Amino acid sequence: MSLSILCVCLGNICRSPTGQAVLAGLLPEARLDSAGTGNWHLGAPPYAPMQRAARARGHDLSAQRARQVSVEDFNRFDLILAMDENNLTRLEAMRPADARAGLALFLDVLEEAPKNVPDPYYTGDFDAVVRLIEDAAAIWAARLRA
Repeated sequence: MSLSILCVCLGNICRSPTGQAVLAGLLPEARLDSAGTGNWHLGAPPYAPMQRAARARGHDLSAQRARQVSVEDFNRFDLILAMDENNLTRLEAMRPADARAGLALFLDVLEEAPKNVPDPYYTGDFDAVVRLIEDAAAIWAARLRA
């Protein structure tokens, strides 16, 4: 599989790095990355409480560094997964007409879930976010392999 996936959230320090790490564990043959629509944390590692929650469930975020999504990403990746509707709207607005990447919400594959992955930077519920991302990532991985 030569699939490439970009996970996107607001600051690229909580949700999207976790999405990247979880999907990388399930799709080791795929090229995974994450980015934020905002530029507040460029070059910073994922938020420490998010790293702890992810590590407790077997996901290592420590090597990741925040970056901002770019127009070039729409042709560097096959699929861009937004963590919430606000970021999806931002991505749709910057998407070039000739983009090859598909766009979707990360949680679109879950039937009994909210549309948006809650931002634990504000809610403080890092463990619940990791579990929600794991649930959706398992379905994405199965669908993308099929």
